[in-house]
Amino acid sequence: MIQSNLRQVLARSAEHAPWSDAARRDSVFIAAGVPLGLPVLLALLEPRSFWLLAVLSVGCLDLLTTAQRSRLRSLRGVEVPGRLPADAGWAARLRAGFTWRQAAYHLLVAPAQSLLGGALLGLWGAGLVLATVFGWAWLMPPGSPLRSGFGWSVTNGWITGAGLLLLLFMPWLTAGFAALELWAARALLGPNRAEVLERRVEDLAESRAGVVDAADAERRRIERDLHDGAQQRLVALAMNLGLARRTLRDIPPEAMQVIIEAHEEAQAAIDELRDLVRGLHPVVLEDRGLDAALSGIAARSPVPVRLSVDLPRRISPTVEAVAYFTVSEALTNAAKHAKASRVDLSLRQSADRLHITITDDGIGGADTARGTGLIGLRRRAASVDGTLSITSPRGGPTTITMELPCEL
Repeated sequence: MIQSNLRQVLARSAEHAPWSDAARRDSVFIAAGVPLGLPVLLALLEPRSFWLLAVLSVGCLDLLTTAQRSRLRSLRGVEVPGRLPADAGWAARLRAGFTWRQAAYHLLVAPAQSLLGGALLGLWGAGLVLATVFGWAWLMPPGSPLRSGFGWSVTNGWITGAGLLLLLFMPWLTAGFAALELWAARALLGPNRAEVLERRVEDLAESRAGVVDAADAERRRIERDLHDGAQQRLVALAMNLGLARRTLRDIPPEAMQVIIEAHEEAQAAIDELRDLVRGLHPVVLEDRGLDAALSGIAARSPVPVRLSVDLPRRISPTVEAVAYFTVSEALTNAAKHAKASRVDLSLRQSADRLHITITDDGIGGADTARGTGLIGLRRRAASVDGTLSITSPRGGPTTITMELPCEL
C-alpha cells in the first residue's frame, strides 16, 4: 500500500516537473496570451492614452475574441463556442450581453493575464538563472561576491538551491494560473448556461422537425411501394381467379369451390390493403391537398359531417399529414364512442397557424387521462409544435380545438 502511494506521488510529481510536457504546454499557453492583453495593460499604465486604446479594443472585440479562441483551441484543445451566430447584428449582441462580457474579459482579465503571465515567465527565467549561477558567475566583474573563489562559494550554493526550489515550484503555479485563465475564458467568452440550453432547444426543435419529415417521407414511400407493388399483384391475382371462375366449367365442384374462395379472399385482401394504404398516406392528400382529403373522410364517415374549410394556400406536407390523421381519428372516436348524430368540422388558416375545430353532439365525457386515443391526438399535434385542447362535459357536446404551425 505504501509503495503504491509512493508511486502515485512520484508519478504526480513527474507530471509537474520543470522539464515535463505539461509544464512546457502551460508555459507556452500563458506566453501566447501575454501579447493579446498587452495594449490594454499599456493603456492602464499610461492614463493619457487609456480611453483611446480602450475604444480601439472594444471596436476589435470580435477580432480579439477570435484570437483568444484560436489560442485556446490550438494550445489547449479547448473549443469555446460563440455565444451568437457570426452574422448577428450589434443590436442582438448588446441585447444578449455579448459585447459586455467580451469587454469584461478583454479590459480586465486579459490585462491581468498579461501582467501576471509576464511575471510568471520572469520567475521561470529567474529560477533558471539562479539555478545555473555556477555556470555564469565567472562572467561577473572582479570584486563581485558571486565571483569569489571562481564562483565556488557558499553564497552561490544558496543561490543555486533557491533557484532549484523555484524551478520545482513553478510548474504547479503555472498549471494553477493556466487553469484559472481557462475558466475565465470559458465563462466570459463562451455562452452561459441559459444560452447553452436555448441553443440546445433550438437544435432539438430542428432535429425533431427532421425526424417528423423523415417519418412522413417513409410513410409516403411505403404507401407508394404497396400501391405500385403488392396491390397491383393482388389485383392481377384477383382478375385471374375471376377469369378462371367464369370460364372453367368442366372441373369438379370441389375445385371450383376452392377457386371461388380464393377469389373472394383476394378481393378482401385488396380492400384491406387499400384501407391500409389510405391510412399510411392517402394519395389525394398529396395530389389535391388537405381540403379534398378531408372531404373524402367526411363522405366516408358513418356520422354526418358538416365541413367548413378556409385554406387560401397549401401548408407544409408534414403538417397536412398530421392534420389529416388527427381529424380522421377524431371522427372515428366520435362515431365509436360519442354516439353523435352530427359533427361540425372547421379548418381555417390565420397568419402562420392552422386552426381546426371538431364539435360533435354526442354524450360527452371524453377524458384524456383515461383514453389512449385522445392522448395520441395530443402527441400527434405536439410532434409538430402544435397544441390540442378538449372540452367534453357530461352530456356533451365535445369540442376538440387544435392549432398547428403552417410551416415547420
